[in-house]
Amino acid sequence: MNNNNNPADFPVCFVKGVGEKRAKLLQKLGINTAMDLVMHYPRGYIDFNDIVPISKVLSEESCVIRATVTKKLAPYRGGRVDIFKCIVSDGSGDMLITFFNSEYSFKRLMLDKEYCFYGKAAGDFLRKEMNSPIFIDADEPVKLLPRYRLTEGLSHNIISTCVKNALSAFGYEDCFHDGFLKEYGLIGYGDALRMIHFPKTMAEYNLAKHRLTFEELFTLQAGLKSMRNRKQKLTGSTMQNKSLEPYYSSLPFTPTNAQKRAIEDCVRDMQRSVPMNRLLQGDVGSGKTAVAAAACYFAAVNGFQSTLMAPTEILAKQHYDTLSGFLSPLGICVQLLTGSSTAAEKKKIRSLIADGTADVVVGTQTLIQKNTEFSNLGLVIADEQHRFGVEQRAALTGKGRNPHTLIMSATPIPRTLGMIIYGDLDISILDEMPKGRLPVKTYAVNTSYHERLYKFILKHVQNGFQAYIVCPLIEEGMSEKASAVKYIEGLSETCLKDIPIGLLHGKMKQAEKDKVMQAFKANEIKVLVSTTVIEVGVDVPNAVVMLIENAEQFGLSQLHQLRGRVGRGKEQAHCVLISDNCNKYTKQRMDTMVRTSDGFEIANEDLKLRGPGDFFGSRQHGLPPLRIADLYADFDILKITEAAAEKILKSDPQLEKPENSKIKELIRRLFDNAPDA
Repeated sequence: MNNNNNPADFPVCFVKGVGEKRAKLLQKLGINTAMDLVMHYPRGYIDFNDIVPISKVLSEESCVIRATVTKKLAPYRGGRVDIFKCIVSDGSGDMLITFFNSEYSFKRLMLDKEYCFYGKAAGDFLRKEMNSPIFIDADEPVKLLPRYRLTEGLSHNIISTCVKNALSAFGYEDCFHDGFLKEYGLIGYGDALRMIHFPKTMAEYNLAKHRLTFEELFTLQAGLKSMRNRKQKLTGSTMQNKSLEPYYSSLPFTPTNAQKRAIEDCVRDMQRSVPMNRLLQGDVGSGKTAVAAAACYFAAVNGFQSTLMAPTEILAKQHYDTLSGFLSPLGICVQLLTGSSTAAEKKKIRSLIADGTADVVVGTQTLIQKNTEFSNLGLVIADEQHRFGVEQRAALTGKGRNPHTLIMSATPIPRTLGMIIYGDLDISILDEMPKGRLPVKTYAVNTSYHERLYKFILKHVQNGFQAYIVCPLIEEGMSEKASAVKYIEGLSETCLKDIPIGLLHGKMKQAEKDKVMQAFKANEIKVLVSTTVIEVGVDVPNAVVMLIENAEQFGLSQLHQLRGRVGRGKEQAHCVLISDNCNKYTKQRMDTMVRTSDGFEIANEDLKLRGPGDFFGSRQHGLPPLRIADLYADFDILKITEAAAEKILKSDPQLEKPENSKIKELIRRLFDNAPDA
């Protein structure tokens, strides 16, 4: 292998120890190049220095013991499973070590030699056991062993070996010059990569973690700020101050103060010479669509068109119905353009869009097709709770001359964090709920309540209402977690057996999903068994009960989003969290859900309990996935990188100076990996 090769362009299959078979397995982990491989950072480490005496080992807890092999038992060779056992001792007690189908591991262990073993302990006070432990020689100088995110067919040892080969095969250029490294106290990139995978001490790990976290957050900040700078150009949609009184007077309700503030934000932005680029962030049911409708009204009375893009036809239709209800009585023409429209309908609607007759156009990605042309597009609205990517939004804004942009999000994020995460956006927050809406009553119970809960659902169905049942898995596997597919089969043995039940999950085609949801909205399906795809904001006011199975499998913010699918009408709604998990962590999370319906309080708690790696997920917000940084735990570094990015972009806005060329490439590479949807 040649050190001059760029690891970012070098296929992983050619890394020593990988080959075509392992390359296919690595691709499941998102690893396609040598660079991807070395950036597949450990998710943790086994610290073989953290030793527990055998006498103090607790059953069902993972631990490290340091012990000598005192006896090797005769192997048991069965039909499918070969079992290899030995006895080890550390002076405080003995432990039985067992390997299954791993004669190689068994043979590596030498009698009267001392090793460090890591695994989950089992047994009782009289007999302690450990099955299939990871072990190293006791005199091994490095006692930190990396643990990676895996897929079937790949072990920690395989990935570790491949990473070691990739690190030795290439030179890894630093994106920061020496002066920058010195100013911010950072080690070199190549050293950081080696030390994050194979730290000799925790001090080395901390140096590597700090360097790589700094780089990732700096790149994120610089990229977002560059996007913001690029958007600070003259708009072709500068509007004049117009009264919103006709809009407010026509509403069948009184807007909240938060809605009024958000509308004022939009109106003020749309009168400026630079395009509005605003995030409208509000909890489930806080009234974001009414704010969007006000912005569309303001654009229309200024002679500009508006468009709202939704990810699915059913959601586009939902937005269309809502906006039509708000705007049509005011003489504003609202049109719907989706993929299922007939050719004749599309032709007619596109004609109305092109000649300016259509003031507001709601649709799916059909809106960004080449043959959809606007007469005078001044406002673009994207339903960001469904994670439209940067490219899709750019394609839509390209339909006008630098139009204003409003993005709606139903994921509450603490404001200080949101200001940085959405670095290319201004933020309006809807932190009030409309009057008269009853909060959803939430309960946390175990599976012994199933029969009572099914009767509870049946009672509501008999009274004309509907229910959701959410499961974390689609199909039954090795896990005991509930499966949406198997779950429906189980309902045939309950009091719900004669009730029309539907199934919805992510592997279904979009047309199938839409068909099921249309049937549920039409009250033809009474109980909908679903995976988390219902998190995405479909409005069925008649649904008043939600059961969430294996609730411990979901983050708080996700549970809150799911809960928001009920309680959208005038009736009292109920959400039941079902879990047999009794640990302190789960109880704390369930108690939070029962105690509060405040999405921002829940978001704060979720960040504290889980960390942003889980809170944000890898595909939310259209942001690039973070491999090592933690937006909550690393908040101090986040603030430093914001200032560092601001400093560099102030002196070199386009990153054209030679010393910044690698930073520009780093930004490009990071944001190329941002999700498109």
